[in-house]
Amino acid sequence: RTTMPRYTVHVRGEWLAVPCQDAQLTVGWLGREAVRRYSKYREPEKYIALDGDSLTTEDLVSLGKGHYKIKLTPTAEKKVQNSREVIESIVKEKTVVYGITTGFGKFARTVIPVSKLEELQVNLVRSHSSGVGKPLIPERCRMLLALRVNVLAKGYSGISLETLKQVIEVFNASCLPYVPEKGTVGASGDLAPLSHLALGLIGEGKMWSPKSGWADAKYVLAAHGLKPIVLKPKEGLALINGTQMITSLGCEAVERASAIARQADIVASLTLEVLKGTTKAFDTDIHAVRPHRGQVEVAFRFRSLLDSDHHPSEIAESHRFCDRVQDAYTLRCCPQIHGVVNDTIAFAKNIITTEINSATDNPMVFASRGETVSGGNFHGEYPAKALDYLAIGVHELAAISERRIERLCNPSLSELPAFLVAEGGLNSGFMIAHCTAAALVSENKALCHPSSVDSLSTSAATEDHVSMGGWAARKALRVIEHVEQVLAIELLAACQGIEFLRPLKTTTPLEKVYDLVRSVVRPWIKDRFMAPDIEAAHRLLIEQKVWEVAAPYIEKYRMEHIPESRPVSPTAFSLEFLHKKSTKLPESEDL
Repeated sequence: RTTMPRYTVHVRGEWLAVPCQDAQLTVGWLGREAVRRYSKYREPEKYIALDGDSLTTEDLVSLGKGHYKIKLTPTAEKKVQNSREVIESIVKEKTVVYGITTGFGKFARTVIPVSKLEELQVNLVRSHSSGVGKPLIPERCRMLLALRVNVLAKGYSGISLETLKQVIEVFNASCLPYVPEKGTVGASGDLAPLSHLALGLIGEGKMWSPKSGWADAKYVLAAHGLKPIVLKPKEGLALINGTQMITSLGCEAVERASAIARQADIVASLTLEVLKGTTKAFDTDIHAVRPHRGQVEVAFRFRSLLDSDHHPSEIAESHRFCDRVQDAYTLRCCPQIHGVVNDTIAFAKNIITTEINSATDNPMVFASRGETVSGGNFHGEYPAKALDYLAIGVHELAAISERRIERLCNPSLSELPAFLVAEGGLNSGFMIAHCTAAALVSENKALCHPSSVDSLSTSAATEDHVSMGGWAARKALRVIEHVEQVLAIELLAACQGIEFLRPLKTTTPLEKVYDLVRSVVRPWIKDRFMAPDIEAAHRLLIEQKVWEVAAPYIEKYRMEHIPESRPVSPTAFSLEFLHKKSTKLPESEDL
């Protein structure tokens, strides 16, 4: 039992945070949660080398999840050193350069004495730490910190190698500053959130680590054997000027969008089977004459999952010779609708990938020229527009999914029991689950209004056009989460529909998907608390379990180049038949 500073306690050589309300209190017991967190945390052993040029969205998301530590490449270290030499020369020669020897924004013409240049940088970080709202979750704060390191590694920001290595040590220890999610207008960069990030690095504000939880930043740093960063001229500005808040959240958005778009094809395929739809609409010839990449790929996925000659389906055989010739748009047009979503994601990912490997500071330090140049690379219009477009595109997956849920629940459309439950009336089944899907789709329609069409003049009209990219990124993530939840409901509804078609079985890959769902959600015999089941299905989609089950079958189908079988369609006639019909002489009774 030892009296410790507020919020911290020293145990077995480690600092841990506890909810002490008074610095004079004696801490006798950490509590189960602190001990659990302390004992289960394992530092990653592998590294990703950052050079400012080759980071991928997948890598950044993995860094956010704590799978890797980071380090600089030798080339990056050299570039950082070269750019710092330019800054030191400017300070030594007392040259007037924005943000180094002058104030910021409206105060750009105010020259700062050399003796106060370090104070200038600290004041910048403190004053700009003005965000509000909930803090970023640890995964997103890790992405933000790692991405800022990657941009600084390009060697155009003027930060010292010593300081940058301190930042890397903080990341590798998973010491994460308190960064409120609201407050950026997306130009000049994401000043407020990045200032909060820098505030923790200098030992002020709050900070979190897996071992300590939330505590004063200086104590969390000390708990990991780290010291607060002492900012040199230009370094405060180097840490806070850029689009990394928009772009780090954008990385998560494009990766989650890509994951749910792939799985949407699987869920829709299962629904088509339950509704006894036809696969004719996925014929290669149809898509060859309108060869949008996404459309062609989605049609292929449907064929790979539904080709009953390759994967025999008793459900498909049960209605092969029915009189239905085509399905509703929500089934028949999946390649066209899901396809453009895939192409939209690819477009957004291309912009985000460029952005995460771009220098977005101001002024830029060009060591090869020995000078700094003021510009506007901090403006977040590129990622803002891309993420607005991403939200609009991905939303359509939920819009069409909700309509398929309606078809599953409506007995006049599905030929299944109303709301997919026995003893309707006594039981309500999926009635309100469908309402939840409709509510999420409606909310998405409002969220899809582009934030980047708005702009407000700030900083005394010096920064008179902004991107509002921070809101574009945050609402894109909300839209994607809603899409995941709607598709989770459709997945549950489709699996429940299969219960009413038993003992018939669907194709092998779709049976595997059904088995996966049933491993976490049992069939509905009568009404029960449904929210946990929706969350369980949502978790399967977030973790890409549905894709993992189906992907091997899709790729095997691709590798085997299986030719399509084309059984006779009720609306298909041979040319020979048509010719005979047109030349046949009428009989007397036909007249």
